[in-house]
Amino acid sequence: MRGGRALGALLPLVLLATGCGIRATEVVEAGEPATVQVAPAGQLGMVLYFVSSSSAARLMPVVRYAQPPGEGSGGGSYGDDPPVGAVKALDLLFDGPTGAEQAAGLRSELPNDQVKIGVELSAQGVRVTLDTAVTGLSEPARQQLFCTAAQARTADRSEPVTVTGTDGVIGPARCSV
Repeated sequence: MRGGRALGALLPLVLLATGCGIRATEVVEAGEPATVQVAPAGQLGMVLYFVSSSSAARLMPVVRYAQPPGEGSGGGSYGDDPPVGAVKALDLLFDGPTGAEQAAGLRSELPNDQVKIGVELSAQGVRVTLDTAVTGLSEPARQQLFCTAAQARTADRSEPVTVTGTDGVIGPARCSV
């Protein structure tokens, strides 16, 4: 009788210890994490990519909102016509992160220069022309360009991007983020 009680008392503990028949499994890959783009109503947002200071090659998206002509920092030289679309996004990218973005640990691998930017969109992808050297850019700097230019064209960043500079061509390449 005592053996039955002891067995009865041990049975719940044994079931708890074995996990009630649930077997351990390997990690199941379920794809990329979900992403969402946010822009307040009535404002046009652009997504720029900066490098996280916590990781040398990790890019982080930053949403910037379009400003009326004359209110932006405007690193490029465009005469009377303000930059729009992809040109504006790349112009802001070359201006670098804002003070708040820097405080959040973001930085740019691109030169913080005034750069003349041209963008052509075609069925073959995005072609960016810069009046600066590009072949010596680090991989994070190249990805900043590829991702920002592709994002300006399509939300899924799947467009191939080719960047032509004063010293040669990089790409075509796709955003790796």
